[in-house]
Amino acid sequence: MSQPETITLDLNGFPTRIWRKGQGPVLGFLAGFGGLPRWVPFLDRLAERRTVIVPSLPGFPGGDRGHSVLDSHLDWLLATRQLLVAAGLEGADLAGSSVGASLAAEMAAVWPQAVRRLALIAPFGLYDEEDPPADPWAQRAEVLPGLLTADPETWRALKALPESANSVEWPIEQTRAAEAAARIFWPLGNTGLERRLPLIKAPTLLLWGAEDRIMPRSYAARFAARLGGPNETRIIPGAAHLAELDQPDAVARAILDWTE
Repeated sequence: MSQPETITLDLNGFPTRIWRKGQGPVLGFLAGFGGLPRWVPFLDRLAERRTVIVPSLPGFPGGDRGHSVLDSHLDWLLATRQLLVAAGLEGADLAGSSVGASLAAEMAAVWPQAVRRLALIAPFGLYDEEDPPADPWAQRAEVLPGLLTADPETWRALKALPESANSVEWPIEQTRAAEAAARIFWPLGNTGLERRLPLIKAPTLLLWGAEDRIMPRSYAARFAARLGGPNETRIIPGAAHLAELDQPDAVARAILDWTE
């Protein structure tokens, strides 16, 4: 698995990593809970047919401490918008997972011209008190991997310290990613996105892991019912909340077929 090209740009005074790999029409991806501290097979599958651009969200791995100056949901939307434009993703296809999927949906709702086609993997942003999501910030460290992925070793491998990494800085960066997501979604993950879903006219693919223990599968129907444009829902067998880590080939194939 070859490594992507890495570009660093300034976002609100903080260095921010942009990964780029592949050929063909541009496809952006916003990572899910915990971010992406390393390139993963799912992105390689996408890069076989598309130019994949992966901007790091503020505070996520590669996003330095950019979350520290974002105090409101509007701040997050504007920062994400700036990031996508700077990364060359204006008007491109956009995919996202989990917390990144919620922000991708916001981009398509508030700036409809910014997104051509949309693919969302178990997005955050809605809350039903009769069927609440699990709170990932309330989980013990040893429990979280089994909630986010069908095979806990997949999550542990993603977060394992690389030989070249600073052993002090690495765990700080991983903790910072959870903190950054909490600034957007804690305590209940309800950002009011449901009111903005009718504004999304971009054709939208909803992907849900059959074993998702964070976002109940009922939320797929809630999203689909509120979207303003054509949409389709697909359930991914053998996958949990971060389906792209559990089933990289199946999820990548679904996204590529939807956006081509």
